[in-house]
Amino acid sequence: MKIEEVKSTTKTQRIASHSHIKGLGLDESGYAIQSAAGLVGQELAREAAGVVVELIKSKKMAGRAMLLAGPPGTGKTALALAIAQELGSKVPFCPMVGSEVYSTEIKKTEVLMENFRRAIGLRIKETKEVYEGEVTELTPVETENPMGGYGKTVSHVVIGLKTAKGTKQLKLDPSIYESLQKEKVEVGDVIYIEANSGAVKRQGRSDSYATEFDLEAEEYVPLPKGDVHKKKEVIQDVTLHDLDIANARPQGGQDIMSMMGQLMKPKKTEITDKLRKEINKVVNKYIDQGIAELVPGVLFIDEVHMLDIECFTYLHRALESTIAPIVIFATNRGKCTIRGTEDIVAPHGIPLDLLDRVMIIRTLPYSQEEMVQILKIRSQTEGIQIDDESLAQLGQVGVKTTLRYSVQLLTPSNILAKINGKDAITSEEIDEINKLFYDAKSSAKILAEQEDKFMK
Repeated sequence: MKIEEVKSTTKTQRIASHSHIKGLGLDESGYAIQSAAGLVGQELAREAAGVVVELIKSKKMAGRAMLLAGPPGTGKTALALAIAQELGSKVPFCPMVGSEVYSTEIKKTEVLMENFRRAIGLRIKETKEVYEGEVTELTPVETENPMGGYGKTVSHVVIGLKTAKGTKQLKLDPSIYESLQKEKVEVGDVIYIEANSGAVKRQGRSDSYATEFDLEAEEYVPLPKGDVHKKKEVIQDVTLHDLDIANARPQGGQDIMSMMGQLMKPKKTEITDKLRKEINKVVNKYIDQGIAELVPGVLFIDEVHMLDIECFTYLHRALESTIAPIVIFATNRGKCTIRGTEDIVAPHGIPLDLLDRVMIIRTLPYSQEEMVQILKIRSQTEGIQIDDESLAQLGQVGVKTTLRYSVQLLTPSNILAKINGKDAITSEEIDEINKLFYDAKSSAKILAEQEDKFMK
């Protein structure tokens, strides 16, 4: 008999354009290390972002806005993602692009509000009474069916739970018996039952049974310590948007129509202002009682010049509300017309009154050495072998064209190197690939030279 190991079916992480970024790469005193955590150069911008992260962590930044401004390909999105990594997974981070607000189903302001609420977390602390232990007995007590007929019904269930400290016998409702059956609970399993909701959770088999079989797919857990009946603190993280959605959907019954409604993907529904106000009231009540605390997150709006004048005025109001996240804008535009107006020209395409509110962080173009370092990090992330000479050559290509173009040349050059039977990329492959593809500048040059051959 041959036993084979089964390979894990979890998907490997796709390499995206920013998957090499692990954080801001600052030292203890908040100064930027030249190349760290996947970021290279941009020291001033990174240090400014570090100050912002500190402000967010100490909860002194809510309702403020920041703008990352700089030419294309200077790492604005990378900076925003680095801020998200620094804050950790517990702080909500909601990225969006300016053009996302133009939805066919719901209003622009509704899309903005929805994302605002996605970026605000609520940490709810609950103290639950639970009974937990190893099941020592499980006997359903049956009685005559009160509705007549010959069948018997379960009137209650007697269950014995054992922990390291002691044992208890509980008499449970028949509805809990159903959930015990659903969880497939048997004698010898470690379970816990929530006293107030009656929810049953099977944690695994008790490890005193661990020697029964040699090969078993069962997960063994130790016998719970302490008493059978105990108070447990449970912390839940939800966003305000989750609360909105949960309350906006009509709670379906058991009839066929409500089941169909749940199965068919519903169209995006607008959440009324009234409902949001009610939820805010409840949230504020929880905060006052100390049950919950607000975790202001980050809303990142890329390509903010795509928003129009209505969205900007709405942002004003949203930034001033008591429950507001930190908003980070990013744009690569210089002076341009504000969308939705005919002739109002403003820096970055943002109205001056909103620009007054934002702190601006500039990102500057990369030098050739920095480009080489970025290309090196990218080739390591994508698992591409490349020698230093070729990296320097790609850096020169990047200075003449753009950083994005030289990063995009990496993978085709790697494929060409494999076809040529080489392990690593050499300068020959880069020359050949560079001849095959055009960057924006050289393509525009050809357009200008052969203008008469193209349609107007």
